[in-house]
Order: sequence, then structure tokens, then C-alpha cells
Amino acid sequence: MSDPRITSSIFTRGAVDLSTLRGPAPASTRPGTPPQSGPSNSAPGAPAGGDTAIVDVTEATIQSDVLERSMATPVVVFFGAAGFPESDEFAPVLERLNAEGGGTWVLARVDVQENPRIAQMFRVQGIPMVYAVVGGQPVDAFSGVVPEAQLRQWIQAVLKAGGVTVAEPEDPRLDEADDALMSGDLDAAEQAYRKILADAPADAAATAGLAQVGVARRVAGADPSAALAAAESAPDDVAAQLLAADIEVLSGLAEQAYARLVGLVRRTAGEDRETVRQHLVSLFSIAGPDDPAVASARRALASALF
Repeated sequence: MSDPRITSSIFTRGAVDLSTLRGPAPASTRPGTPPQSGPSNSAPGAPAGGDTAIVDVTEATIQSDVLERSMATPVVVFFGAAGFPESDEFAPVLERLNAEGGGTWVLARVDVQENPRIAQMFRVQGIPMVYAVVGGQPVDAFSGVVPEAQLRQWIQAVLKAGGVTVAEPEDPRLDEADDALMSGDLDAAEQAYRKILADAPADAAATAGLAQVGVARRVAGADPSAALAAAESAPDDVAAQLLAADIEVLSGLAEQAYARLVGLVRRTAGEDRETVRQHLVSLFSIAGPDDPAVASARRALASALF
């Protein structure tokens, strides 16, 4: 599972020892804390608002609410404190996503000012901080606030680590981008897809959408029959071949387009070859990596390159 914010996971520096969290901490072990925090609105360890998928954790309840519960359901532990702006802003996002999850994961909230010993054992150095606990063990963590799109992907990875099969949530921004593409508003579609990719660079649907915008722009105003005829008469004309491949993809002849460009890769060199390769990879992204035709064409491309 990849961390959405830091490249080196804190778990590479040693495992978190949770064994000492099973008993109450003496008051003398608690360090001083900032004065901004107010009292919790719900009883410690009690479900928030009657939702058993959200619990407020203390040292007395961490064994049952986090460690034992994570044996059956992934638990996301949120470390925060009232009165700290980033913590106050991020907590509702986690709570909303938890509600959308429909019980597939538990949100365990820890007030670091009320429970400093738990924070110490989890090596919390700043808030907000979020841990994923699966099977009684921490599996990943991040600190600070992350964009919601990245948070959704991280939670999906946590669920997969816990063996939970869930449908990927739909991003309403993607629907808006797709609508703009279908209506021919290419500028709006491109802007929408790029905004999604800024938050989630690996979003396959947005990558495919952006590639479709590119194809639509390149074929705008072209005469398909004339373009294909021009490519047929000039097999080494890079621009003519690229346009022909775009038209073939839009015509449902993707395999033919892939073969056309793989052949062109074999016949070109230098900058021309790289231009063709990048164009072909962009067309691959429209279909997706699981498409058998893409897999076959990727193998052919590798053979042509090496």
C-alpha cells in the first residue's frame, strides 16, 4: 500500500509496539498539552451519533475498538484534537467517507490531548495523523491533510489489505468531464480531467478521458477517407500515420491503429520514433491496460523497440 503523502513509510523505521496500550496509563506519564482543546462531545469509546462504524478511543477501549476489531474489519485511526484548524477540517472528511463506506471500515478517533500515551506509542509527531490497522497490526500511515481523491484511494488500498471487496466510488467530477467531452466542449473536458489528475495522477479514467480529448482535437476537421488514403500512399509520413491511427481508434479499429503505429516504430528512429511511441501509448490509455488488444500491442511495441 502506498502512502498518499510521504514516500518513505514510518513503518520502515520499525514496528509500532501496541502491547503497552492494553492497560491504563498513570496520570504522571502524560505530558503537557496545548490549551486549545475542549472536552469531547461524546463519551469516550462510545459510537459517534449512534454510528458503530465511528468510535472515540481511549486507552481503556483501544484493545477492543482498534486491535480486536481490526481482526475482522479494517480500522482507520485518526489522531487529532479540537481547536487545531487542520484537524478540525480533516475529521469531517473522514467521517463522511466512513458513512459512504457503509460499515466496510471503522473510523477510530483519538484525541491526542486526552490520550497522549496512545499518541506516543503510535509515534504521532503532529496532527492530524492517520493510521490503518489491519489484523491487529498497523499497515500504513500518513500525516497532515491530503486531497479527498487521494484519501479515497488510500482507503481503498486499506480495504484491499483487509480483504474487503468493494466497488470503486464514482467521482462526480468524472461524470462532469465525460459530459463535457460527449457534448464537444473539449476545453471544459480537458480542464476537468486535468483537475482530477492533479489530485490523483494515477486515475485511469481521467487519463483515458484526457487522451480522448487529444484524439478529438487532432481529428477535428479531417476527412477520414482522405486521411486514410494519404496514410496509405505515404507509409513513412509520421503525421499522416498518426492521424490515420486516431481515426481508426475513433472508428472502432483500435487493433488496426496499434499495428499501424508499431510498424511505424520499426521504420523510424530518433525523435520521430519517440513521437510515434508516445502517441501509441496515449492511445493505449483510452482502452485501459486490461484490454487484450493493448496487452498484445504492448508486447509488439517492446519487440519493435528492443
